[in-house]
Amino acid sequence: MPSLAAVVLAAGKGTRMKSKLPKVMHPLAGKPLIDHVLAALEPLGIKEPLVIVGHGKETLVPHLAGRAVCVVQEEQLGTGHALKQALPFLEGAEDVLVLSGDQPLFRSQTLADLIRFHQGQGAVATVLTAEPADPYGYGRIIRDGQILQDIVEEKDASPAQRKIREINTGTYCFKVKPLRTALAGLRPENAQGEYYLPGVFAAFRRENGAVFIQRAADSNEALGINSRAQLAEAEGMYRQRILAHWLEQGVTIVDPASTFVDAGVELAQDVTLLPFTVLKGNTKVAEDAVLGPQVFLESCICARGCQVAHTVAKDVLIGEDSTVGPFAYLRPGTRLGPGVKVGDFVEIKNSRIGKGSKVPHLSYVGDAEIGAGVNIGAGTITCNYDGVKKHPTVVGDRAFIGSNTNLVAPVTVGEGAFVGAGSTITKDVPANALAVERARQTIKENWQRESCD
Repeated sequence: MPSLAAVVLAAGKGTRMKSKLPKVMHPLAGKPLIDHVLAALEPLGIKEPLVIVGHGKETLVPHLAGRAVCVVQEEQLGTGHALKQALPFLEGAEDVLVLSGDQPLFRSQTLADLIRFHQGQGAVATVLTAEPADPYGYGRIIRDGQILQDIVEEKDASPAQRKIREINTGTYCFKVKPLRTALAGLRPENAQGEYYLPGVFAAFRRENGAVFIQRAADSNEALGINSRAQLAEAEGMYRQRILAHWLEQGVTIVDPASTFVDAGVELAQDVTLLPFTVLKGNTKVAEDAVLGPQVFLESCICARGCQVAHTVAKDVLIGEDSTVGPFAYLRPGTRLGPGVKVGDFVEIKNSRIGKGSKVPHLSYVGDAEIGAGVNIGAGTITCNYDGVKKHPTVVGDRAFIGSNTNLVAPVTVGEGAFVGAGSTITKDVPANALAVERARQTIKENWQRESCD
């Protein structure tokens, strides 16, 4: 197979996004647009694709380090000028695939089909086209069979040409040698001095012969992101693609319309997602887990058979057969062992909860090490912050913490110890001891409050 390079055009400002963030860094299904484009290239065997950067290069260059070679377009003078910047890096390549960094929906198979067709035809250039339901705003394809005759932009098209649905997607394959010649002869096409890449096709037809056309099977893949509305449209399409994949893999999704799963999420067979479940980042869910309704998990690990409802969690491990919720908040660094119960209105931060322990209601546990078989009574608070730094709380195996208890850190409650309800514990409690700290109850019989009259 002839040697192949890839160039991703990502230097544009994206004015219509109305954002300080570079357009190709806007997230889609949890990953920047540019990452989806690079992911589509990976199965093609292209090592170190070239990415043309300009606006926002301070953000893009470190983001792409180790995954692509960044080529800076100092002045953004159009797509033709952008591709010129890549020519010094194409030595040794016979063909080059050119695509846009703001088109995240292209599948690897679509690009592979384009390359195979281009190289099979021995074409000097091949244009990837599509037929969207609404072609407005795109350059229309004028063809003779599989041969490109012209690309007519919307503003220049006649009424008859505007009825053509086939469009230029902005994705191409070129032979590198004739591309160099054509780019050298490219001239500015507007008052701003911009060079448009489709201008090379006239030169190809004059000098090198036919330019071929390959039509994408799914026109939705060609959607470019130029506005927040198009980003939202692409998000919906990509979400459907993700959910369809997991349904095929044996995941039950009760209501796909209200379920959101990022591209980096991994789900095992027989996972069940109930309505309004949102899984983000690198969340991993093991088999037989049930998530939802109303769950938001970001970069969490959910072990086999766990059940999570009405919960927000980030960077958390939920152990096998544990139950969480409703209305729990699990913050980064939390690790729940097997069979743990975390109930309603419980917040846990940077803490380990041992096997079979329970934090059933109305509690805050922060910077704590809770052993196995521990019961944390309703209303228990670990007082971990002294106004300057955080301090740890340690509760040994099989300890019982009564309701409405304050554990003032740093403090340790030993194995098998019992803390009476309503206590404020400021000193360590030995193993198997009883600790009670509260005022003695006073009763005054036949007492009447003084009248306010």
